[in-house]
Amino acid sequence: MARAVRPRGRRPVSARRQELLGFALSGICAYAADLALFVFLRGPAGWDPLTAKAAGFVAGCTVAYAGNALGTYRHRAAEGSRLRQYAVFFAVNLAGALVQLLCLACSHYGLGLTSQRADTISGAGIGMALATVLRFWGTRTLVFRSEGRQRSWTG
Repeated sequence: MARAVRPRGRRPVSARRQELLGFALSGICAYAADLALFVFLRGPAGWDPLTAKAAGFVAGCTVAYAGNALGTYRHRAAEGSRLRQYAVFFAVNLAGALVQLLCLACSHYGLGLTSQRADTISGAGIGMALATVLRFWGTRTLVFRSEGRQRSWTG
């Protein structure tokens, strides 16, 4: 049985690590943009909380898309228009937000864990972790597909 010869140069593990780090950096910048805009719109601008959060979410998605399109996945060609690609990216991020809300709702209303700590753990802890996994998978699989990829290394 012949063994596959690994080409010299960058190892697949380091490429994966670089992809994860780029995705994380884009996410951190997106979170900062979302939070900063929400705080500004909620405070000095005097917007209601849901409208301010919706605007912050759109700003965060835009920052994350720019970071991934121009940074992490810049070497992958866009399939179709950038607008379509952004729409799919936005849908993936919206699904992630729904995962966070679902975790919070299950904990708060389903399990009866109603303290502020329980809400924070379920929404911002467990929900954020699950949503991040979903966003990473969706971003690399649905938005920034590589040519000829048969299946994702994430599963």
